[in-house]
Amino acid sequence: MLSVVLLGEIEELRCDLAEFVAEVFASVPRKDTRGWADCYLRGLMLDGRRKSVQPMAERLPDGDMQSLQQFVSQSPWDHVAVLRAVALKTVPVVDPEVWVIDDVSFPKDGPMSVAVARQWCGALGKQSNCQVAVSLHAASDVASVPLSWRLFVPEEWAGDAVRRARTGVPDAVEHREKWRLALDLIDEATSWGLAPKVIVADAGYGACHAFRQGLADRGLDFVVAVRADETAHQADAVPAAPAWSGQGRRPAERYRTKPAALKALAADGGRPAYRRTTWRHGSKGPMRSRFRVQTVRPAGVAPRRHATAAAGGTAAWDGILPAATLLTEWPTREKAPTDYWLTSLPADTTTRLLARLAKMRWRIEHDYREMKHGLGLDHFEGRTWRGFHHHLALVTAAHAFLTLRRLDPKAHTPA
Repeated sequence: MLSVVLLGEIEELRCDLAEFVAEVFASVPRKDTRGWADCYLRGLMLDGRRKSVQPMAERLPDGDMQSLQQFVSQSPWDHVAVLRAVALKTVPVVDPEVWVIDDVSFPKDGPMSVAVARQWCGALGKQSNCQVAVSLHAASDVASVPLSWRLFVPEEWAGDAVRRARTGVPDAVEHREKWRLALDLIDEATSWGLAPKVIVADAGYGACHAFRQGLADRGLDFVVAVRADETAHQADAVPAAPAWSGQGRRPAERYRTKPAALKALAADGGRPAYRRTTWRHGSKGPMRSRFRVQTVRPAGVAPRRHATAAAGGTAAWDGILPAATLLTEWPTREKAPTDYWLTSLPADTTTRLLARLAKMRWRIEHDYREMKHGLGLDHFEGRTWRGFHHHLALVTAAHAFLTLRRLDPKAHTPA
């Protein structure tokens, strides 16, 4: 558990924090700029309800609102270089089992904050005016570290030259779907020399076949949530060619049976088909539920198109859709299965491991809450592209510093 600290405790951490800042902000050439990074991080970690620039400056003995505002919103330091340094320092200590794709929303008033639009806002649970950032995290059961972020630019911003100029959106940045941003984040992290892990994501990404195929094309295993109404064929389903008269084009092979919704395939056989499995031991004891593992063949136009392309054309394809492993959960007190995941891992993978990986998103949800409530992730009040990304990088650095101290048994704990 991370926690904000009192002013006296912050002063006791000054030497350790200075060493951390010198390392992860080494790409920042000016010493005075690195000094404001140190100040901003102390402001984020210091106890207080608001972590925007003005209240942080008021709480810090050396805080200066104008200087902090200039540092976060205007200074041209490279946030990507800082994120890379934070990741390379923190990932070996976290020792992640998975990489998790997620996104976070920031409710906003007015139309002028960078990339703001009326869209689904997870923070409010409804359509609302907000910004959305896609994130990639390296996670284990005990800790996680955000590796990098991508601000989602809605389509309405793509050609809005006035708002783009006012908020400093780079010319090269265009609208890209969130699943494409997620793949960009994975490519970026691997380009830093980080070894990718099993990719975990919620149904907002897992239900997208193109995202799953993008992971497969990169040789990455995944365990991703999907919706109950997605369709698939049984593993043993085999297509057959309709009768052909010998004239015209030979008809393509087709499955004789219609695909079924995953919820129907998962419920087939009832509760006896599910095994009681403990996937993790939490602070309140073992975490158990009932799971089932099946092999299915995801249906739909996208899987067929990819299978055709991978085989070199319709004539070369044998008509059989690629197989995938389906993991489903049916809690004891529920009347039907409640959660569904598709994974590239083989069906003989232990149910415990599949469930453990699928459930690993809990760590990110936990750390998101701490970054929001304790480190002011959603408190930034600036409107610019540069300021938004600088603030995310600084929150990431503060979170990493506290995580490293929590995981270091030799770290000095303030009185």
